[in-house]
Amino acid sequence: MSFFPLPLTRFVRLFNAAHYWDSHEELEGAWREGHSDFYQGLILYASAFVHVARGNAHGVRAQLRKAEARLGRYRPVYLGVDVELLLDAAGAARDALAGGRSPKAPVLVLDRARVRGTEPELRPRAAGPATG
Repeated sequence: MSFFPLPLTRFVRLFNAAHYWDSHEELEGAWREGHSDFYQGLILYASAFVHVARGNAHGVRAQLRKAEARLGRYRPVYLGVDVELLLDAAGAARDALAGGRSPKAPVLVLDRARVRGTEPELRPRAAGPATG
């Protein structure tokens, strides 16, 4: 069993493999269930790179803006994710677009040593009512 929530682990694996839409979808259920602003920020971030693949510069900028608004509160690191790296890469993506280049996505790493341990996303999900 992984230390990190499985949807987050899958998100990182898919994002790093440049499967941005799939990474977005992987985290969607966990976000809807727990209403994590951090997860929503990651979803928006992945969505920006879906727009990169589609050549939609406006969509990239719009999604990065929304992602930065969500993720900025979690600086410098949250849940083992280097949020500063994400925000720096967002700035580099905007610079690339301004220069007529295609933005590059950062490589995400989950670092257990940089987890506070108090992140709500680490709490086990409550089981539903018993049936029977």
